Amino acid sequence: MNEKMIFLPVLIHILLTLSVFIALASAKKKALQEGGVNEDRRGLFDDAWPNKVIQINNNIRNQFELPVLFYILIFMLWELGGVNSVAVIVAWLFVISRMLHAYIHTGTNYVPLRRKVFMFGALMVLALSVLVSKALFSG
Repeated sequence: MNEKMIFLPVLIHILLTLSVFIALASAKKKALQEGGVNEDRRGLFDDAWPNKVIQINNNIRNQFELPVLFYILIFMLWELGGVNSVAVIVAWLFVISRMLHAYIHTGTNYVPLRRKVFMFGALMVLALSVLVSKALFSG
């Protein structure tokens, strides 16, 4: 197995994050065109924007929370020589969970389902932490 394949899920997550930024720009443009923005507050306050813009913006914030731990763990695994097929599968499961989470969060925003998807992703980060610990203490 090519150990560099551990970085493909990282790249896909980066592309996901960039796509959410594009969705935010599009939603903001639409809101501005429709006059749904409080011009006096938009530079400093989220509530100046319509709910859809706030919803997408909140998802962008989410992309810089748990995924930061994912990035660190992936680089640790690679540096420690702990990349294996299990690590690659877990990394893909995490990224798929983030894609599903973003889809739900920017779409229906059905919190009970979103929470379950988030928890699954958090468990994948925990699994990566275990793999890093194993690589750290066994080598």
